[in-house]
Amino acid sequence: MWSWISRRKRADAEPKRESGGGGLANYRIERRIGQGAAAQVFLAQDRRNGRWVALKLLELGSSPASPEWHDALGRFRREATVLHGLHHPGIVGVLDAGPSERGAWMALEVVRGCDLSRYTLPARLLPQPLVARTGARIADALAYAHRQGVVHRDVKPANVLIDWSTDTVKLGDFGLARMGEHTQTRSGVTLGSPEYMAPEQLAGGTVGPAADVYGVGATLYELLTGRRPHQADNLGALLRAVATEPATDIKRLRLDLAPALAAVVMHSLAKEPAARPTPDELAARLLVCAGSRAADGVSTP
Repeated sequence: MWSWISRRKRADAEPKRESGGGGLANYRIERRIGQGAAAQVFLAQDRRNGRWVALKLLELGSSPASPEWHDALGRFRREATVLHGLHHPGIVGVLDAGPSERGAWMALEVVRGCDLSRYTLPARLLPQPLVARTGARIADALAYAHRQGVVHRDVKPANVLIDWSTDTVKLGDFGLARMGEHTQTRSGVTLGSPEYMAPEQLAGGTVGPAADVYGVGATLYELLTGRRPHQADNLGALLRAVATEPATDIKRLRLDLAPALAAVVMHSLAKEPAARPTPDELAARLLVCAGSRAADGVSTP
């Protein structure tokens, strides 16, 4: 079992071991609000202070012998650890985490609203300035994470939460995140979403901040056109397309697209990592596309 974490403790304090009578029992589950491949997310209330949280539960069953079991638990622990060290208005915060009888759990700050995948349908595309401003805020959050040595590695619309009523945009799901630059793991291609992954990530090469920039570019491409930069009938064809074929020029799919916005999206999708903008450059250019050089939620590096 592993240590639980809490932002109620001093930032420099050692994490405590979870003791009986606490942990998951501190939360009253209201309803399920999301489900992934290995975890479910519930709206829950902290019995100690009444705060509402998004309670993420990983249930792995009673047979912890398989490599998949250990991989899933490792990703979950890594996400909790990574998020506990990141403090940015554009990144979902973790409040508590710990083991359970059949897996693990973490309590995250709750974000009302939805994720950006809702706005990738052709009938629901957002206005160009709003897409640009949202992209700038994602890039700004990534720039902060990179300065802390964290590479997200799974940037996509489904991992960006947005609440229009509070003007909130937050990047979540750091389950594939790594500290610094890393080569691909044996399961890295099958984890995450290859449609949004950079060529070097799919090829098993070194994955650094530029891979997250590619993910932002792929996300913006889909938000503006309703389709992904590369589409194929099977994984093999998709990998070949990402590795060797340029994405269709976004201006061919969206004739009314502002030239500057089209240029920054295509620049982010460059095959070579060094040819892409940095996250800070991306955020600055997107703010210009949005019609402002400064906006709430985007900080100065």
